[in-house]
Amino acid sequence: MTVPADRDRPSADADEAVIELRDVTFQYRAQSEPTLHGIDLTVRRGEKIAVVGASGSGKSTLLSLLNGLVPHRFGGTLTGSVRVAGAEPAAVPLVRTARHVGTVLQDPSGQFVGLTVAEDIAFSLENQEVPSAQMPERVRAAATAAGIADRLGAAPQDLSGGQKQRVSIAGVLVDEVDVLLFDEPLAMLDPATGREAVELIDALHRERGITIVIVEHRLEDVLHRDVDRIVLMADGRIVADAPPDEIVASGMLERHGIRPPLHVAALACAGAPVTAAQRPANAERIELTETQIAAIRTWVASAGDLGGAPRTAPAGSLEIEGLGCVLGGGDGRGVRALEGVSTRIGRGEMVGILGSNGAGKSTLARVICGFEAATAGVVRLDGIDIAPWPIAERGEHVGFVLQEPGQMISASHIAEEIALGLRARGLDDAEIARRTESVLDVCGLRPFRTWPVSALSHGQKKRLTIAAVLALEPRVLILDEPTAGQDFAHYTEFMDFLAAVNAGGTTVLLITHDMHLALEYTERVLVMAQGRLLADAHPADVLTDADITARADLVTTGLYALARRCGIADPSALVRRFVAADRAARTRPDAPVTSAATGAAPEDTPAADGGAR
Repeated sequence: MTVPADRDRPSADADEAVIELRDVTFQYRAQSEPTLHGIDLTVRRGEKIAVVGASGSGKSTLLSLLNGLVPHRFGGTLTGSVRVAGAEPAAVPLVRTARHVGTVLQDPSGQFVGLTVAEDIAFSLENQEVPSAQMPERVRAAATAAGIADRLGAAPQDLSGGQKQRVSIAGVLVDEVDVLLFDEPLAMLDPATGREAVELIDALHRERGITIVIVEHRLEDVLHRDVDRIVLMADGRIVADAPPDEIVASGMLERHGIRPPLHVAALACAGAPVTAAQRPANAERIELTETQIAAIRTWVASAGDLGGAPRTAPAGSLEIEGLGCVLGGGDGRGVRALEGVSTRIGRGEMVGILGSNGAGKSTLARVICGFEAATAGVVRLDGIDIAPWPIAERGEHVGFVLQEPGQMISASHIAEEIALGLRARGLDDAEIARRTESVLDVCGLRPFRTWPVSALSHGQKKRLTIAAVLALEPRVLILDEPTAGQDFAHYTEFMDFLAAVNAGGTTVLLITHDMHLALEYTERVLVMAQGRLLADAHPADVLTDADITARADLVTTGLYALARRCGIADPSALVRRFVAADRAARTRPDAPVTSAATGAAPEDTPAADGGAR
């Protein structure tokens, strides 16, 4: 591939520091305190690092420093030295930095500008006035590297989540960038597609020598392929910067609200914590001792029966029988999104709905709510066929909470938002006030009742959408990806809140890609694949079944690998044992937010060297 002469590409010395931050502090104009404090970080050419930290720790601001959005798009006070690819991003035009530093966002759809994949990839070249004759070769080369060359004529919006991400990657590879920044690349992807994304990033790193920086909450998934270092951030500072094995064994992830790999957490629960020398970052590679293997076996055996008996179908308040749905036309030429789905969900259950993008999960929810019409079968609520009910009447009994709260909130203040649906029902002021007060308490929003919605955090806005739905007193609450993009601390807080709502008698259905959520909070999951119900079972049974996980584009967790490595005949027994221990720890009055995933020795803590090498 030809590199334009005016690229001013830095030298390719492998020891060269392609990213170098020295004593960097940054404060946004609208903030009273700095977001970043005294950041020292060096990333050498060809390294791959993962940046982790709780929400608000400064990860996104760090990326914005590297790609020049700070200060060109987000103004504030910057002190210290920032050099990326041989230049200071603050001192050169943003377009110059973009030729060396490519950024792939959490939601790739926000980066599309072309009508076709090829046009979108070529957009940067057009801005640089690259001769048209050179574009096709460079576009094809970038698309091939990103694994999307077979869809150059397709519209980006028609692609799957994983394909959209590949288009975004190709759109920055076309500039032959030196550095690729990924901002939570797995947040919107199902497990199998997320694993493919991790493998693609690894291939780009190995085969093209691109320097990679990944910001991601799903650390265990990122560690499916090696990274050189983990940079741990907290309160705007780098608190640790070390190889993955050292970080994972240190206990620092847990202490800073980050979920460690589950196999490491399970070993800690069994009284056999890992050391860095055992290479614990990856479950397939960890060097287990005979003592640890014996400890895991004893720990699992000591649990007794944790519910492995076959489940009997509950008496259903929500019954689905032979459900089918064809999207895009009733003449048989549309997309068959659901076919022959049958299940019964009892009053007060919390059930997960798993499957890849396009498996039919959201369509099932939309049919239940009446947003899509069933073309076959029946949905009953407490024995009543709800097909004749208009959407408004269904909404009195079935609430649907979207993934993004901004798509549901229309009022400017909390109490006003909760009252909207109640006023539409024609309820009097006294009843509206009673229900508003009730859901404010249930959702933990009473201290903020007079606040403007704009002042709420993302998690608080999510609670507000649930409060507005709960005020309508539905019997069934359906949530679409309730924890996507949340760090472990906020994830746990939010799911414990939902568990309390469920304990109050509300049936809860969780559409999710998060297998950890399914394991920790549900006793039952429905697994969808190609519009059909593939499995209806305990999540531990599903996620240790290699056939089901493969067919549904799920992936087994590190717990499955640990069970196999320890010679446990029934891997689901280890999973159930861990889930029971985690729940017990989480419900203790003094339980830390990281619950059972603790136990590392403080002396293993790596030095917070800030990346100086």
